[in-house]
Amino acid sequence: MSFNLLAEPIRRFIREQRWETLRPIQNAAISKILKTEDNYILSARTASGKTEAAFLPVLSKVDFNEPGVRVLYISPLKALINDQFRRVEDLCTHLDVTVTKWHGDANRTAKKRLVKKPNGIVLITPESIEAMFVNRPYEVKSLFSNLEFVVIDEIHSFVGTDRGTQLKSLLSRIQSICLDQFRVIGLSATIGEHYEETKRFTGSWENTKILVDSQKKAIDASFRYFERDVPELPVDLLKDLYLETKDCKTLVFPNDRGTVEEVAVRLKKLSQMIGGHPYYFSHHSSVDKEVREYVEFFAKKSERENFLIACTSTLELGIDIGSLDKTIQIDSTHSVASLVQRIGRSGRSESKSSNLVLYATNPWTLLQSIACYELQKEGFIEPPQVIDKPYDILLHQTLSIAKSRSGIHRSELVQELKMNTAFNSIEITEIEEIIEHLIEIDFLEKLGLELIIGIEGEQVVNSRNFYTVFETTAEYAVVNFGNTIGSIPLAPQFVEDENIFLAARIWKITSVDHDAMQIEVVAANDGKPPRFSGGFGRIHPRIREKMFEIVLGADDFDYLNQSGTVALTELRRFFANFRIEDKRSERPLQVGPKNSTLYTFTGTRINTTLSFLLDVAGISHLKCGLESSLEFDGLPKAELLSKWESVSTPLANLDQHLRAMGKQRPQALNSSKWSQFLPVDFKVMLLKQRNYDIAGTSEFFKNTQFIANRCT
Repeated sequence: MSFNLLAEPIRRFIREQRWETLRPIQNAAISKILKTEDNYILSARTASGKTEAAFLPVLSKVDFNEPGVRVLYISPLKALINDQFRRVEDLCTHLDVTVTKWHGDANRTAKKRLVKKPNGIVLITPESIEAMFVNRPYEVKSLFSNLEFVVIDEIHSFVGTDRGTQLKSLLSRIQSICLDQFRVIGLSATIGEHYEETKRFTGSWENTKILVDSQKKAIDASFRYFERDVPELPVDLLKDLYLETKDCKTLVFPNDRGTVEEVAVRLKKLSQMIGGHPYYFSHHSSVDKEVREYVEFFAKKSERENFLIACTSTLELGIDIGSLDKTIQIDSTHSVASLVQRIGRSGRSESKSSNLVLYATNPWTLLQSIACYELQKEGFIEPPQVIDKPYDILLHQTLSIAKSRSGIHRSELVQELKMNTAFNSIEITEIEEIIEHLIEIDFLEKLGLELIIGIEGEQVVNSRNFYTVFETTAEYAVVNFGNTIGSIPLAPQFVEDENIFLAARIWKITSVDHDAMQIEVVAANDGKPPRFSGGFGRIHPRIREKMFEIVLGADDFDYLNQSGTVALTELRRFFANFRIEDKRSERPLQVGPKNSTLYTFTGTRINTTLSFLLDVAGISHLKCGLESSLEFDGLPKAELLSKWESVSTPLANLDQHLRAMGKQRPQALNSSKWSQFLPVDFKVMLLKQRNYDIAGTSEFFKNTQFIANRCT
């Protein structure tokens, strides 16, 4: 029995918690972690006990009397660190083990104490590790040279992202200073069956094993359709949403911050009108950190009070806010993985099912919602989009290494970058070329036989923005009589006397101070507030293919309400005008007297590639991301078909056409925060990897046949 393998203090903790039994993922992890030396990825649904599955055996195995930090816990969110800190401290109740939070908002005294005497467990973000390397390189070695375990929470949020590549590089750099090989334990609820890339993320694919708890929780789903013909949400939708949530604990996930605020404010007003509870909150990145932390604290501690939190992806990951009754989604998520995460936020206790209510306001978001839900039932999760040659992150890490060393021999720098597991696919000649370019633009400077940070590079490396590899938008603080409510990106409509939504309230702007980047506000009760912007997100081809299968099919979906069934029927009636016999290779072409619309039903990257090729060919068109369509105004069917053959020709010379675009619009080649500093050829190669799908587009041209509507 795995319980008996645990150290006695850990067994005592379990007894005191009165756990009747260990969960499946915990039993498996305890046995494997304690009996082998492998890395492990623990894959199990939300609230299945993955954190304990990692830490119960790790705390039992590690001798914390040895010097140095022994366990490093890495999280994608500061809030998740604060949440897990309490859980890990509880696990250490009977162990003399120090647990230290290390991020920008963490206690400085605790950090200083750790630096003076490195020990125990550290909870940290990738950006804080980066800041350590840049500002405290000698402390990195004293802190982490004796690491035994690295626990990566929500590992799926790192794999296939720039931030993940940065973390992979940082772990490789830590490993190079470690006396022994540390082990990696990754935790995830949504890696699906894409184990290979997750295993590679640990830096040792062959020594990494996957433990999967395939148990699924029942889902009680209801999809409701309310047509939206104005920017605001329909009143009937809000009334239905209020009645659905007034007597329970709920998270509501719209797809943009403006709708988050609209939901929180308008439901609170409805509740006030009829004497309901007052606990309506908004939670997103523009809301002040202290306000967000209060919302999380309130939700976790409110045993009797019902509440509703309208939120973005800030509450999608595993921050513990107690037991939730329902998850509400407004319009479709951009991915199946995101939908799975959000569904898992409700019904966290073993005895409860997960409850999802989805409100769609457009026939196409309804269709995409059904597709995502059906795909999750099939077990599909999008594979990570891994950048084989992340030149931009290599450039960033080149500067980080040069800064941390205060000078490094060029050959040593090249060798360190080549040995880094994050950059295995990048050739030495490419590394050399990027370094030479950094010297040319004065980001690096030759000093004898060594390279140091150049004058231009100092301004970049010494900026607080250097530690992050994702784009950060300059935002203005929103202040009410000295109290910071949050921050928002400045927009033209944010001027004196205008009203804005923020933190589930309406505010009137009294002044805008551009020098201080501050907006003063007072409470307001009138006017229409401006909305935050929200995009469509990047959609995987399988979602669009599933949408096509659904509109061509005749399946009924018992979770759809009547108006949803009617909206789906209307879409099916429209596509019945096309004689589609092979849904894999045929696509509808709606032909009108003067224009044509091609419904591609494929992923965002293929659509982006098609659109670019049409631009190169000089064919005027409009790309609609929501409907996955290309509209050709003033281009009859015969002319479109005659020109289409030539559209694929530029695909073979895409680099050349991207360079030409870059000459006209240099910013168009910048596909990420750090790509702007790369040589042009590397910008082009990176842009192709990120935004375009050459192989998928080539297949589309080769295999796709257009089927026109019957009336033509």
